[in-house]
Amino acid sequence: MAMAVPEPVATRRLALDCRTLLDHRPSRGVCGCCGALRPRYKRLVDNIFPEDPEDGLVKANMEKLTFYALSAPEKLDRIGAYLSERLSRDVARHRYGYVCIAMEALDQLLMACHCQSINLFVESFLKMVRKLLEADKPNLQILGTNSFVKFANIEEDTPSYHRSYDFFVSRFSEMCHSNYEDPDIRTKIRMAGIKGLQGVVRKTVNDELQANIWDPQHMDKIVPSLLFNLQSGEGTESRSPSPLQASEKERESPAELTERCFRELLGRSAYGNIKNAVTPVLMHLDNHSLWEGKTFAVRCFKIIMYSIQSQHSHLVIQQLLGHLDANSKSSATVRAGIVEVLLEAAAIAASGSVGPTVLEVFNTLLRHLRLSVDYELTGSYDRINIGTKIIKEHEERQLQEAVIRTIGSFANTLPTYQRSEVMLFIMGKVPIPGMHPTLPSTGSGPEGNRMIQVMLLKSLRQVTCGFQTTNMLTALPNSFLDPLLSFALLEDAEIRLLVLEILVSLIDRHDNLPKFSTISIISDISVLKLKVDKCSRQDNLFMKKHAQHLYRHIYLCSKEQSSVQPHFEKLYSLLALISMELANEEVVVDLIRVALALQDLALSSEEMLPVYNRCAIHALSSAYLNLISQLTTVPAFCQHVHEVIEMRQKESPYLLPEDVFIENPKIPKTLEKLEGELLFQQAKITEVLGGSGYNTERLATPYVPQFTDEDRLSKRKSIGETISLQVEVESRNSPEKEERTPAEEITFETLKNTIVDSVGVEEQEKERRRQVVEKFQKAPFEEIAAHCGARATMLQSKLNQIFEITIRPPPSPSGTITSGYGQTQSRSVPVYEMKFPDLCVY
Repeated sequence: MAMAVPEPVATRRLALDCRTLLDHRPSRGVCGCCGALRPRYKRLVDNIFPEDPEDGLVKANMEKLTFYALSAPEKLDRIGAYLSERLSRDVARHRYGYVCIAMEALDQLLMACHCQSINLFVESFLKMVRKLLEADKPNLQILGTNSFVKFANIEEDTPSYHRSYDFFVSRFSEMCHSNYEDPDIRTKIRMAGIKGLQGVVRKTVNDELQANIWDPQHMDKIVPSLLFNLQSGEGTESRSPSPLQASEKERESPAELTERCFRELLGRSAYGNIKNAVTPVLMHLDNHSLWEGKTFAVRCFKIIMYSIQSQHSHLVIQQLLGHLDANSKSSATVRAGIVEVLLEAAAIAASGSVGPTVLEVFNTLLRHLRLSVDYELTGSYDRINIGTKIIKEHEERQLQEAVIRTIGSFANTLPTYQRSEVMLFIMGKVPIPGMHPTLPSTGSGPEGNRMIQVMLLKSLRQVTCGFQTTNMLTALPNSFLDPLLSFALLEDAEIRLLVLEILVSLIDRHDNLPKFSTISIISDISVLKLKVDKCSRQDNLFMKKHAQHLYRHIYLCSKEQSSVQPHFEKLYSLLALISMELANEEVVVDLIRVALALQDLALSSEEMLPVYNRCAIHALSSAYLNLISQLTTVPAFCQHVHEVIEMRQKESPYLLPEDVFIENPKIPKTLEKLEGELLFQQAKITEVLGGSGYNTERLATPYVPQFTDEDRLSKRKSIGETISLQVEVESRNSPEKEERTPAEEITFETLKNTIVDSVGVEEQEKERRRQVVEKFQKAPFEEIAAHCGARATMLQSKLNQIFEITIRPPPSPSGTITSGYGQTQSRSVPVYEMKFPDLCVY
């Protein structure tokens, strides 16, 4: 009986079944003829797997597979698919040795092949990596991560339009938060996650065809994962802008690895990506209440500021300022933490990196300073619901100090011209009585305005610290200096001290201030090693314009009864610095006159000064005259000052700074009348300085402080003084005072005498003005009224004369007529009846 011939379809199915069976055999010892039916790439792939997985990859067969892939690149995608199939099967069967061999083979093929078909092979590779990352075994997750990192370091020759890394971002971020029980394995998993995120960033950040890694959906996963691991190793603080000097052991910790990854991420960020990178940092610090501790927040932003490009620093600062605005009603500790971060960021930022809106930065900080004062006074963040949240005053004070320090830190990054603008801007924010209205936001009355004044002046003091300029006239305009000096006339001792500190900082340009921090009698000033430069033309112009204002405020500050030791020390520093920074011969003469006027002030019984203030003024005057006598290097002047000081040391030591400016001043209960050798004699000083070429006439004239319009801003200005100044101006301009002087020939001698006599004329004018003021202060009311009535009558008569001349018609050729009262009146004659001379008719 003939045998049945099998159908072709059945035969083919049988061959496929055999091939499938052989594909699932782990061993290479396949018998029979069915092995020849399998494709060559599969046979080459099978040959790389040993019988015992512990033997590792068969290198000789791996070289054959690599050569085949390079020779037939169109087969690369099939090789990848087959390796992926084997790996999935081995993972399912827990044959992890073959899994490791498959991944090693994939890595080698990936490193060797850079052809057009690499994209299809990469898809298979990423599929296998994804399979490993989805496994529960930590070793497989770490293995897949390592392979992905190797792949991330490969630069592909051909672009990919459809590849997605969303899964890897999510999975690696999840691994960064691993809570595995074993701490060693947990650390390895977290480090693997960090490395994976680093690989994703490297692979996608510069590839425009890939998904934008800077999108918020990705950065909201990457950045918090890095910060979580950075926070876990917070004990290891970043010591430098780059961790390259860290040891190998430290470099293996998750915190150090995270810092390197974070720096690399920020270093690759462009101008438009800074915001997306920094925003998750701010959110992470908010969500985990990390602003209050300050340390971690400062560390994070140190890393950010050191890692990004320097020209982008202002973007980070602007984001921090915006975040501070968003937290304006948060607790003081949170706001203080943000301000501390701003302080550190400004210190790291390069010069001028505050950005184009310099004044907006200071406006934001000043606004929060004002809000903090408001919160402290009202006790609530919400004015409508008072008491909704308890405010701790000491926390608000800490915030205010932090804001002031930050303002100074920002100012230190600015050039001189911008710092001058900032100083003027801050001064414009200070509420000055009679000049600037009170700030509307405080709403807490005079106490609120006073606190604002103190805080803004402290901010101004911080800005002026280290301020140096070659042209004082342009750096300190009237719009800044006049309001500042007006505060020296206020009763508040703290405000006056702040004004003196600001003035001292502005004038000190050669760091001489520390040498005059205390008042003392120095026998030889050469030990101080003072830096004295010749007064420039700009400084001379500045002193010519503002010297009298400065002297006047020094004098008035000295006579304040609330002044204490710090005030006198700053006054001494101010006098000393003016002598070295801004002094010419005329200024030296005026300063000596001011010092002698202070001595007269302490002797005067009209001022009703306490005994301590009188002794302090005497001590201040003696210490300064001792200094200025040595600066002038006039031996006779130095000898006179030395003799007076020696006499005081013997008979009245309470007139010297060593007994006054100490913790327990050694002063008497009452101060007896001083005279003779205990006092500095103006006549004697004038005589000895006149022999050295100084202006004796000016030296002999006692100093009298000028009264200017700014007295309106102080408590001392009375209505009588205001009226007297107005009447004085009128009297100077009245017609009665006008006298015609004959023309005088102007010669060189005339000009010379005019220049020499101008000082005396100025002093005479001051004396005359003083007499006018005194007259209107002390004269009886009837006398003042009679004087004003006489002036009014005179004015009316002058007006009548003017009106008569203006209204009267012009004379006519017809002559005049006489009225019934004997007065001559002009008669109006028609033009045709007028008689004109013959020369006028033609």
